[in-house]
Amino acid sequence: MTITDITLSVIIPCFNEEKTIREIIDAVKNAPVPNKELIIVDDFSTDGTRAILESEIKPLVSKIIYHEKNQGKGAALRTGFKAATGDIVIIQDSDMEYDPADYLVIVQPFLEDRADIVYGSRFLEKKNVGGYRMNYLANKGLTLISNIFTGLKLTDMETCYKAFLREIIQSVIIVENRFGFEPEITAKISKKNYRIVEVPINYNPRTKEEGKKIGFKDGLRALYCIIKYRGHK
Repeated sequence: MTITDITLSVIIPCFNEEKTIREIIDAVKNAPVPNKELIIVDDFSTDGTRAILESEIKPLVSKIIYHEKNQGKGAALRTGFKAATGDIVIIQDSDMEYDPADYLVIVQPFLEDRADIVYGSRFLEKKNVGGYRMNYLANKGLTLISNIFTGLKLTDMETCYKAFLREIIQSVIIVENRFGFEPEITAKISKKNYRIVEVPINYNPRTKEEGKKIGFKDGLRALYCIIKYRGHK
């Protein structure tokens, strides 16, 4: 299988990202996978994001779905996964922390028929720590605990860049509405006989001042979800 044989559905959850949404869409459009389906799920943005989506971005993407109330990233992903029609589905945050130029690295294990699910790890090459050390340690800790319960050997459970064969992700019942999606989906796929591969990706972390939304309470929720979904399929 070659890169031209597949369609990549890119699910972009979006909430109050007026500063970066056009930039990330341009980056996704330029990503080195020729056949892409871009699906934006706006989770009831209250800044100028919706106006930008309607005036600038609507002609550039396949679908824009609007939530009528803010529900969280997990809920937005649930909506996006249901709408996807491509062969492979990948998650793309609507800020600029993750680089769509990495799509080719992520898709390659699928093309070589050695993966059903691919996680893009920020930490495999240990080059993305920088001023991100506290969050890095939190992520490593949560990943370690997740691995204990799932039996996986991941280096980055909390990564945004998760890619799935479409039929796999559409078969999973997702319950978590916020960032608990990450440990939930990891726990649930670990109970199946899927081929899960990690590949190194680039990462440019942003600060809370720049709009980063995940916080301490989300870390506690992630820990709770690791334990809650440990036996779920």
